Amino acid sequence: MINVNNSGVLVLNQAFEPVSICALRRALTMIVKQTADIQEDLGFEVYRGIPRPTVIRLKRYRYIPVRMQVLTRKNILLRDRHRCSYCDKPFHPGALTLDHVIPRCKGGRDTWENLVSCCVSCNRKKADKSLEESGMTLLRKPRPATVHTARHILRNLGADDPTWTKYLFYDSSESAAVTRG
Repeated sequence: MINVNNSGVLVLNQAFEPVSICALRRALTMIVKQTADIQEDLGFEVYRGIPRPTVIRLKRYRYIPVRMQVLTRKNILLRDRHRCSYCDKPFHPGALTLDHVIPRCKGGRDTWENLVSCCVSCNRKKADKSLEESGMTLLRKPRPATVHTARHILRNLGADDPTWTKYLFYDSSESAAVTRG
């Protein structure tokens, strides 16, 4: 279910490419300044006859440079879909920790390939041991950051909003259908 007041607004480029997610206030500013049009809305007015947008489309094409996704706790949790990488149970972000696949005490570094989301009980069980020493296995190999990581994270953020699915690419293993505007 969408939180009407706090959920973001998907921003599309003129060519219907997902660019980012912005706050409702920023989306309304772009609509009032006529730099963006409402593509999808919730059907009720939020400001001077403007319906509550969930997707907006920029009127002019904006070149978005390719950038690497920043390595942060939030982005690791989003990449791993808020699931423990060992027991595969879903958790609230506050109940997850980050685990170094190769522990820091054994030379492990803070990289996309070495950090995974982990529940507290699995993290305690693994502690500062290697996977072999702890007898644990990773259910999914952690992926490095690529130019597609930002889009992957954007898809994960938009998975709960049905108005976004036709603008975000979903592969056949996911439940949403692929349609393009």
